[in-house]
Amino acid sequence: MDERDLIHDWNEAGERWAAPPFRVQLDDETLRDGLQSPSVRSPGIDDKLAILHLMERLGIDTADIGLPGAGPHVVADVRRLATEIATRRLRIRANCAARTLRQDITPVIEISQQAWIPIEVCAFIGSSPIRRYAEDWTIETMLRHTEDAVTYAVAHGLPVMYVTEDTVRAHPDTLRRLFLTAIRAGARRLCLCDTVGHATPAGVANLVRFALEVVRESGAEIGLDWHGHSDRGLAVVNTLTAIRAGADRVHGCAIGIGERVGNTPMDQLLVNLRLLGWIENDLTALTEYCERVSRATGVDIPPNYPAVGRDAFRTGTGVHAAAVIKAFRKGDSWLADRVYSGVPASLIGRRQEIEVGPMSGESNVISWLETRGVEPTPERVKAIFQRAKTVDRVLTEDEIRAVLGTVTKARAS
Repeated sequence: MDERDLIHDWNEAGERWAAPPFRVQLDDETLRDGLQSPSVRSPGIDDKLAILHLMERLGIDTADIGLPGAGPHVVADVRRLATEIATRRLRIRANCAARTLRQDITPVIEISQQAWIPIEVCAFIGSSPIRRYAEDWTIETMLRHTEDAVTYAVAHGLPVMYVTEDTVRAHPDTLRRLFLTAIRAGARRLCLCDTVGHATPAGVANLVRFALEVVRESGAEIGLDWHGHSDRGLAVVNTLTAIRAGADRVHGCAIGIGERVGNTPMDQLLVNLRLLGWIENDLTALTEYCERVSRATGVDIPPNYPAVGRDAFRTGTGVHAAAVIKAFRKGDSWLADRVYSGVPASLIGRRQEIEVGPMSGESNVISWLETRGVEPTPERVKAIFQRAKTVDRVLTEDEIRAVLGTVTKARAS
């Protein structure tokens, strides 16, 4: 049977999200913006290197490897990461955050020269009136810092992404002046930031379209980035909206780590982009990437976390499990991976799992035994099924093995 006969996809009916007319690029902020979370443990360099290589395996285009202007301890790690990219000839490209100050940009220049690779300078400055008021900045001060910082980096041969913090709450007249100044000074990318997670999808679309108008006004070829946060729980859909509106590179962090409630989760973004058909990246390393970041930062992955959470592809419910089991018995792995799952487990190198608990049927027990090479005899099935009805959770493997041992002993006696 044709797969299209088995799923009627309302996502494709009528209005649909067509693939953008450009290649979607991904910028991973895990090792810089992600580490601004007050709850993370800062990873050691070995963990950072391992995470960098996992980004490479996932086909991520660029990685923010740190803010060397923060001090010598950051400089050492950034230099090591840049050297790794150069000596291992990784495809992933490096960028570094910097305030629009020469003192922040100088160490990026030095590391770039030492590693013999170009490092994109992500030169940032606050742009919203509330931030300007808090900092006692004038627009003239902001324009002067912008021109000086971008000109300085470009003069030393480094590509520049000009980053306006809190862009979604900034006045269009201010943004136009800042953008055009940065472009004239040599910036080749603009980054629109939802720094405090304020935006809705409508606001994202409005802002991206406005930025593209300014780019057209400049007459230059400028790439457009989107950087979102999750304060309203809209980070993923906002990022997808930004792509639809014309942002060709988007940012995220593994398992959504970052300041306050975090950044756009890179893992969820990758899964959605792949399911939409907007990227073709191999995501089989996604679980390893998330688990490595979790261990390195001390941030637990909730069991119900999308795609990589422990429970993402587990079921202990009889009706649901029965459907999956029937699909497996048809010999159709494609069917089994989708009959009760909107995200195929195989997409990220995982599989559907049948557990045994108080809401299970006997089919759960039979499947559990068969997948472990244990014959599902009636007495084994009955004993495990009865044990499951006495607990308030899914049985552990040790508990089920103990029941099997009791059945064996009873038979022997």
